[in-house]
Amino acid sequence: MLGLAVGLAMDAFAVAVGAGLVVESLTFRHVFRLAFHFGLFQFLMPIVGWSAGRSIAGYVGAYDHWIAFGLLGFVGAKMLWESRHGPEQRQRRGDPTQGWRLVTLSLATSIDALAVGLTMAFLGVSIWAPCVVIGAVCAALTALGMWLGRRLGGRFGPWAEVVGGLVLIGIGVRILVSHLSGAGP
Repeated sequence: MLGLAVGLAMDAFAVAVGAGLVVESLTFRHVFRLAFHFGLFQFLMPIVGWSAGRSIAGYVGAYDHWIAFGLLGFVGAKMLWESRHGPEQRQRRGDPTQGWRLVTLSLATSIDALAVGLTMAFLGVSIWAPCVVIGAVCAALTALGMWLGRRLGGRFGPWAEVVGGLVLIGIGVRILVSHLSGAGP
């Protein structure tokens, strides 16, 4: 169960590193918001998948990778676009730990957990204990990722947002390629 939780949290960890790179003055509040929401979505999505069971398994399985690719690609491209503006424009950019960006990133990094929940329903596995572990591991790795991103951001300065955007796009491409090649969720 721990291995599954770590595997599901890797996307959230990578996105958290990117968020830590771009947040101007990283505070406990930023870390808490991202870790809480990523952990909450990772906790809830398997429950949603498990509840849906067989009724939508074919539909979600056929399109989940496109949804994750689109969401991560959009947010990553927006970060790349914003990185080309001057410091005064970057001051006004959105905080990835607030608003729709936070919801979009939370959803995009937890779509695989929905598929895991569907699989658990098919196997007749209890859902609650795995979901608690999945959510807690994701929250912890998200906090670690943001701290690591902040440490890297201080060293890489203006390139940090470019790296963050490329990381998000790369994760989206990896999800898409792994699903289209049949390598799994």
